[in-house]
Amino acid sequence: MMKIILIVISILVGLFIIFEIYTTMATAKSETQAYKVIKVEKEFEIRHYPSVTMATIKSSARTYRELGNSGFTKLAGYIFGGNKDKKQIPMTSPVHMTIADSGSTMSFVMPSIYKKDNLPLPNNSDVTIKEVSEEYVAAITFGGFATSDIIKKQTTMLENALKKHRLSYYGNFRFLGYNPPYQLFGRRNEIIVTLNWNSI
Repeated sequence: MMKIILIVISILVGLFIIFEIYTTMATAKSETQAYKVIKVEKEFEIRHYPSVTMATIKSSARTYRELGNSGFTKLAGYIFGGNKDKKQIPMTSPVHMTIADSGSTMSFVMPSIYKKDNLPLPNNSDVTIKEVSEEYVAAITFGGFATSDIIKKQTTMLENALKKHRLSYYGNFRFLGYNPPYQLFGRRNEIIVTLNWNSI
């Protein structure tokens, strides 16, 4: 009996490893939002992001989990056919999230072949399509699974680093998540904030 249990456990572990490898490879193949690294500091890096099209929802959520649960369903519904053309739109990375007491947002970056005028209209009126202007940002990267507390801690670290380097920024700090929730290894998360170009 013990031998059979060990064989079953070995098979399950093997299947789990194969699943994680497949998930990591699939994530690596998906389109990632383009940017150019302008400068690398010890605590963060400065990037230039070209203009991009995003599908966005607004929310009253005040935590990472709250926003993730409600926002992902609506945005995934849009790209998986919940639009006027019933069109499937490929998933990209990262997912953008702004979490604030004054109001939160969650956005999917649209594939680079799309602009606002050639994307199908969402069936859900909570989903809006917008063009985001180019921007220079400061970014800090961290691994593992994100939580509201970890996001706050990383945000504070970036904020302190920018003050130390006397860099001027504006707007909300944003969380960027690159991996599906079931991917356990090789996870990538970031906090970014828009910089005033004249301060660089």
